Amino acid sequence: MEFAPLPRRFYKPSASSVAPALLGHWLIRKTENGFCGGAIVEVEAYLVDDPAAHGFIGETARNRVMYGPPGYAYVYFIYGVHFCVNAVCHRVGMAEAVLIRAIEADFGEDLMRRNRAAPATVSLSNGPGKLCAALDIDRKLNGADLCDERGTLFIAANPNWKTFRKQRGPLTTSTRIGVSRAAHLPLRFHLAGSAFISRPVRTPSPPSTAPSARRGAARPAR
Repeated sequence: MEFAPLPRRFYKPSASSVAPALLGHWLIRKTENGFCGGAIVEVEAYLVDDPAAHGFIGETARNRVMYGPPGYAYVYFIYGVHFCVNAVCHRVGMAEAVLIRAIEADFGEDLMRRNRAAPATVSLSNGPGKLCAALDIDRKLNGADLCDERGTLFIAANPNWKTFRKQRGPLTTSTRIGVSRAAHLPLRFHLAGSAFISRPVRTPSPPSTAPSARRGAARPAR
């Protein structure tokens, strides 16, 4: 199967705009044994001046990739246990990114199971640490070009994107998971009809009514 990565211009807006637009497109890991991955069904946006974002403290060796250019993977290790993968957004110098929290196991399930044991298919990739383990994503992929079809990690356009989103909808917005700072911001987006989301939403709100998300989207490209 041939995959067409999303173009770099896709990632140039604020993460608050890119995050919901990513839902339904494919996160793809290319290995020597074939492709694995699937449709993105849950994400979180982390914005400039966002106390919960890694870039809030300023540029460091750890978060440097987050400062751009857009369209690259920012991979970090958390709790001494899990890796998490993000898509860098906005213009250079404005550290924003979208955390990919869950994908459906659409391609190469056998390859994913070699990397991560799971009692059911849905358990393979219904969480940020789980999907990274299943796709063998770690710090060696920090800085990977998500727009390069020749690379080993990229995000590809789903040719049936609109249909997929309609089938897995509705698109739901809520507060982010597991953050203590700026925990009230409605910057988690997921397709509520997917069985692969990490947690059910508590208090949904339409994307158009999220003032902080709108404010982030209105900033100059980050």
